[in-house]
Amino acid sequence: MVLRVNIDQIEPATRDWICKVQIVEIGHPRESLDKKCTFQNLILEDEEECKIKAVMYTDEIEQYADKLKLLNTYFISTARVKVSPTSYGKPIHKFYWILDKETVIEQIKPSNEVEKPLPPPTKLNITSFDRISPLMVDSAAEIDILAIVLRCGPQKNVGRSHHRCREITLCDNQKNQFLFSMGGFRRNKRT
Repeated sequence: MVLRVNIDQIEPATRDWICKVQIVEIGHPRESLDKKCTFQNLILEDEEECKIKAVMYTDEIEQYADKLKLLNTYFISTARVKVSPTSYGKPIHKFYWILDKETVIEQIKPSNEVEKPLPPPTKLNITSFDRISPLMVDSAAEIDILAIVLRCGPQKNVGRSHHRCREITLCDNQKNQFLFSMGGFRRNKRT
């Protein structure tokens, strides 16, 4: 019998589980540091607003590209559950899921009479601009800001390694402006 559980109830030893989740973040596919594979990170959130990272690798990225969409709700089961590494910073959960060929993913459509899709996430801890600087000491800190984009500069190459970044000017509800640089852009491969 399949056990319906929330994210916090799932561990590597948990068997025959199913979890209702919403995709709240989809990263771009990236190459691993050793350049041996391509991976893509997703952030999933359950009915209790608990979040977990899910990872897909090369074949699954293509397999699920048309199926997995931001803010859609799914039943996921038989994902592989692994312990989150802490060497890259503080993980959002002590475990993460690997979505592979064995994983069963079923979308919950808005027209479903029995199971309704989850509403968009509401759990935000808004950080005001004046509190951002002290938080920059801890590079692993995650913050939520509420702002509008006043200016989005062009992408440019920086440094010898030609990393791509862009400067973005934001404004909060107190009319405070904040300039930050955003990096990690990929060049589109044109065929």
